Amino acid sequence: MNVMTGVQSSKTSHGVTMREATRVWLRIALLSFGGPAGQIAMMHRILVEEKKWVSESRFLHALNYCMLLPGPEGQQLATYIGWLMHKTPGGIIAGGLFVLPGVIAIMVLSLIYASFGNVGLVAALFFGLKAAVLAIVLQAVARVGKRSLNNNIMRGLAAAAFVAIFFFDVPFPIIILAAGAIGYFGGRAGHPAFASGGGHGTNGGNASQDSLLGEELPDHAKISAGHSLKVASIWLAVWLTPVAALLFFLGEANVFSQIAMFFSKMAVVTFGGAYAVLAYVAQQAVEHFHWLRPGEMLDGLGMAETTPGPLIMVLQFVGFMAAYRESGALPPLVAGALGGLLTTWVTYTPCFLWIFLGAPYIERLRDNKALTGALSAITAAVVGVILNLAIWFSIHTLFRQSVPVRGLGFAFDLPILASIDAWALLLSVGAVLAIFQFKAGLLQTLAGCAAAGILLFLTGAITPGSAAAPGSSQAAASRSLQHTHIDVLNTPTVIMKD
Repeated sequence: MNVMTGVQSSKTSHGVTMREATRVWLRIALLSFGGPAGQIAMMHRILVEEKKWVSESRFLHALNYCMLLPGPEGQQLATYIGWLMHKTPGGIIAGGLFVLPGVIAIMVLSLIYASFGNVGLVAALFFGLKAAVLAIVLQAVARVGKRSLNNNIMRGLAAAAFVAIFFFDVPFPIIILAAGAIGYFGGRAGHPAFASGGGHGTNGGNASQDSLLGEELPDHAKISAGHSLKVASIWLAVWLTPVAALLFFLGEANVFSQIAMFFSKMAVVTFGGAYAVLAYVAQQAVEHFHWLRPGEMLDGLGMAETTPGPLIMVLQFVGFMAAYRESGALPPLVAGALGGLLTTWVTYTPCFLWIFLGAPYIERLRDNKALTGALSAITAAVVGVILNLAIWFSIHTLFRQSVPVRGLGFAFDLPILASIDAWALLLSVGAVLAIFQFKAGLLQTLAGCAAAGILLFLTGAITPGSAAAPGSSQAAASRSLQHTHIDVLNTPTVIMKD
């Protein structure tokens, strides 16, 4: 008996071989552009509509559980369905392949960025990408909202979540717990607003309920408490053994220990997928650790948007830059590569723990009205969080400066209107029109904005700014914070030419 699955190996009843499944998961991994909204839409199209592995209702049930978890819901959803189809080995293959192309691509781009990121042409390219990223985040708000905000109560939950996190800096876990509690009691009371789960990335729920997997509870979901303890022990060891080793041999002050601890904590306390995680990581990485600036965070997000894999792959770029700048005795690029891989390890390994430990219980609760209501309410609250990120990106993309507003419970950044970047505004408007009005694809929009940024640089309309280059020291960034009350970290990598 396999302690990871708790069942004897046997031929699958649905008829999909592991080899065929691996090809499908690799195809999904290579096509997983566009952040969680696009990735989940693509998985729905392939797994529900084309391959008919799982039904619409089962897909949405798994999705809502994954949206409840900390970490990237797209990768977790792939792991969940891979586990449904082929037990633990299937989950590892599905979840591992989902991130592998992104790991390779972001590593290559990080090496290039660290070596040449201060070159005007490269800076101009990322200047253009930021405009496209802003439009893509706005598209995510529209797509998620269209699917999940199907009544006034859900729309009210989304609005409340946005106000709480944007204007009052309420921690995301509190928002999730509050929404979940409302949905739980609403579903338990039988309120129709909480009767069906919401999701995103589907075609409206009209897909056939016929599926190869069927609706029965799979044998490997019928587990015991002892099995759950074994799963937890194994995956906690896989996740935390490298963290403990770094702390023991290098100490807490070492950058690799800081990376391991910070992103391990992030994997536990940040919820709502990539869009919810990024604002938290940006704040900590920029303002607390001084590993990078908001402009560089957006550069990394542009990399993640242009490569396959979860949008949260941007965290690998953050870890790369952190170790690159504090390389110690190692060559900076080698240290950066190790920092990036360490970040990826502690970010994604917990996702397998959440799925393999929780999915069997979630499968047994598919008909539970209270749980369905809780998951639906959480999905609605996440829409408000995504809108918060869209506004955050707008401030840091379109304005060179902002001032913090604090007091009377408020805690948000107010942009200085006079510091608006006209070229960034024009590119962003163009990207929004391309996506919403002309239905341009993701890659078309990204390529067009990147080309526009390069063209603006070549014609002299924009020039590299005086902000610190990627290799600048932590001390320099810290000193810049001490010299002004204006949020100078909002200065973009590229500024308009006088």
